[in-house]
Amino acid sequence: MKIIKDSVHDHIEIDGVARALLDTPAMQRLREVRQLGTVSLVYPSANHTRFEHSLGVYHLACEALENFGVEGLEAERVRAAALLHDVGHGPFSHNLETLTYRRTGRYHDDVHELLASGQVGDVLRTHDLDPDDVADLVAGGGRFGQVVSGELDVDRMDYLVRDAHHTGVPYGTIDHGRLVRELTFVDGELVLGEGNVQTAESLLVARALMNPTVYNHSVARISKAMLRQATRALLEAGAVDAATLQRMDDHDLIVALRSHEVTSELSRRLDERDLYKRAVWAEIDDVPGGIVEADHESIRAFEREISDEAAVEEESVILDVPGRPSMKESTTRVMVNGEVRRLGYQSPLVDALRAAQYSQWRLGVYSPADVRERVGRAAVDVLGLDIDGPLVSESRTGLYATLDQFLE
Repeated sequence: MKIIKDSVHDHIEIDGVARALLDTPAMQRLREVRQLGTVSLVYPSANHTRFEHSLGVYHLACEALENFGVEGLEAERVRAAALLHDVGHGPFSHNLETLTYRRTGRYHDDVHELLASGQVGDVLRTHDLDPDDVADLVAGGGRFGQVVSGELDVDRMDYLVRDAHHTGVPYGTIDHGRLVRELTFVDGELVLGEGNVQTAESLLVARALMNPTVYNHSVARISKAMLRQATRALLEAGAVDAATLQRMDDHDLIVALRSHEVTSELSRRLDERDLYKRAVWAEIDDVPGGIVEADHESIRAFEREISDEAAVEEESVILDVPGRPSMKESTTRVMVNGEVRRLGYQSPLVDALRAAQYSQWRLGVYSPADVRERVGRAAVDVLGLDIDGPLVSESRTGLYATLDQFLE
């Protein structure tokens, strides 16, 4: 057994197959992949890694299995999946996943090939575990796959607390101990036991507060968009292929971006925090539906049209269109008066949080500071945005105002 001191869970005991997996190259690579990507440009202490997070997910999975009374090979299979759930992540975590997916057809949780090969596959088979079975759990398949990847998964329980701890914000605080203790299965579905509507709501509130303050902070969005633009240029130049990129760590990618002439300027800007500025910051009601639903090629075409209209280089325009607001956690299942109910139907707080999420949505157009007025005017014309007044505005009518109305 190995005992590891953790900043969130204190002491984590690693044993069995997890102990053997810990020092494989696939796991050790995660030491060099930051959990929050470029968020450290907003919160300087947000330098924790996917490796730390994986240990936390493993720890919470062990607690859940103990509460379920699951032992033997079934428990080892789930522990392995919990520890390995992020080995498919590329550099800077989720920031570049859409880029690599378009070229490989694989998201980070599609790890069947990765777990079957190399030292990870050897370790799993040595412990009488089928790599395909473990990979299925990573993807959320089967009864216990819900514990690793689902609406009530231990992945979310760890990252909310860990991200809040390392950014220093108070918003991601949840009672993960109670959440794990109250998990149970009803007809094969993972649910929270009776009397835990508020426990489930805490996950919703934590995520709703972390989104605008951490995950979708405007500076984090700009830096992520710049990183995507630079990495896309690297791929298009043939300097690296998408499959290789997925196995890089953060440092590998930074070196590649610094070294290639087509990406060196964007790399310099990221290194020196000389970031693009917001030329447009538009609410969802001001954006035509076709823009909100635009695919990658359409967005690239809009960027080219905006740059032509503004008479600037194509690289000076980034169009950042988030997906439509969604709240996966509202499908969390809880026991109420002896029956399983979805949180979205049980809790009136869900509607308030949905409204807040809708009001927080912003389309962004980013450019260097010296051309942002030209780019902003061109973007409004090209995209047909219904904007009166300043192109960039700060609204405080989002989550906090919506919650205030709910609480009155």
